[in-house]
Amino acid sequence: MAKCDVCGNDYHKTFKISNDAGNFVFDSFECAIHKLAPTCNHCDCKIIGHGFEKDNRYYCCKHCFDTTNGS
Repeated sequence: MAKCDVCGNDYHKTFKISNDAGNFVFDSFECAIHKLAPTCNHCDCKIIGHGFEKDNRYYCCKHCFDTTNGS
């Protein structure tokens, strides 16, 4: 069994995700989101949908994007 990189749970159904930041092992989507999902620049929530990106800044929704960018 492998241990989750976030919570340390030793679980027989872990899964691996590889990206430019490295290789990771998780026991749940919740832990993967906690570790890898970007955070909204306006409200600090984790972005698990499409969101918006401008100048390397991330926003969870159009409202946060517009509020921060003066639209």
